[in-house]
Amino acid sequence: MAEILTPNSFGTNPQPTGKVLATVGGKPITEEDVTRFMMAMGRNAQAYNNPKGRAAILEQLVAQRLFLLDAQRNLLERDQAFKDQLAKVKEQLLMEYAIAKCVESVRVSEEDVRGYYDTHKDEMVEEETVNASHILVDSEEKANAILASINAGEISFEDAARENSSCPSSAKGGNLGDFGRGQMVPEFDSACFEMEEGEVRGPIKTQFGFHIIRLNKKNPAEALSYNDVRSQLFEQLTREKQQAAYQSKINQLKILYPVDKA
Repeated sequence: MAEILTPNSFGTNPQPTGKVLATVGGKPITEEDVTRFMMAMGRNAQAYNNPKGRAAILEQLVAQRLFLLDAQRNLLERDQAFKDQLAKVKEQLLMEYAIAKCVESVRVSEEDVRGYYDTHKDEMVEEETVNASHILVDSEEKANAILASINAGEISFEDAARENSSCPSSAKGGNLGDFGRGQMVPEFDSACFEMEEGEVRGPIKTQFGFHIIRLNKKNPAEALSYNDVRSQLFEQLTREKQQAAYQSKINQLKILYPVDKA
């Protein structure tokens, strides 16, 4: 049995465009139909964006067209079960359309965004981060021995990490990159944000084992400029205005159509 791909709806254009790949019952299926179907598959689309995948989609579109023609020939739209299902789909689509109409007039202006930024400027801050490296081992004794070798200059921190650390970061000399508060386990997090740049500390015990930590850099909190946050604020304010319009409409409709809850 051939694989049934989703979405399971056949998209057609009144005037099909693109190269015709197949004709079923006198109606063409084009490259554009295949592309539209593939894009509607969401995250699965990439797996079909190749000759073999597009051929599979074409076969699915042919199958859908055949089922549609057969359903029309056999007057399946007259079946009561189909009518009932169609009524439910129509209600769902009508409801979604009404909600879209409710919020379609919502607009956020540049002045709205700028005003929000100016009013909340003290909140527009990029949090403090640190850059740290670590060596993770399974015993305190081993951690102390490695730390002693580093402090004595017998081995560099990076080489010690590559040779001894069980963390995948060992391949990078133990470097974990930049991270903010709360992104690491509490004991590790607390130590990193207490340390000074260049300081090596350990062993620090966590649920993962024993760590030797080197703080490479501190990145202090910085104020974000308007341009840094403009697009995010546009999205945020648009969502908030849409939600307000949605709730206002619901409140009005409850006057027209009383709601009784059990």
